[in-house]
Amino acid sequence: MARISPYLLYEDAEAAVAFLTRAFGFVEHLRSIGGGGGLHVELRLDGESVMVGQPTWDYASPARAGLFTAMVHVYVDDVEAHLDRARAEEAEIVTELTTQPNGDRRYDAEDSEGHLWSFATAR
Repeated sequence: MARISPYLLYEDAEAAVAFLTRAFGFVEHLRSIGGGGGLHVELRLDGESVMVGQPTWDYASPARAGLFTAMVHVYVDDVEAHLDRARAEEAEIVTELTTQPNGDRRYDAEDSEGHLWSFATAR
């Protein structure tokens, strides 16, 4: 069985981890410091992982670059409750909750450094 875990880089990984856990419900699973001194954190949500890192080389977050570089799509059990949580933590909602042509209910949000996240409940 293959599993895909996105690895997102943040200029301030510590602040990103705090935001992702508060706004999107991720739970910190593992934290380490790499050989170059950069922070590495594995976050989990319902058994799935996303990696968060702080590079030690030149890097510009999507917010600094002024454009989205990727979108992470996440299925959750209750997208309406998830959206309420994200709003309560002042996540920037980019696309309001809508029903997609395939029947999924989905919204999109931008995180603290401009990475684009899509959350949906499959129908």
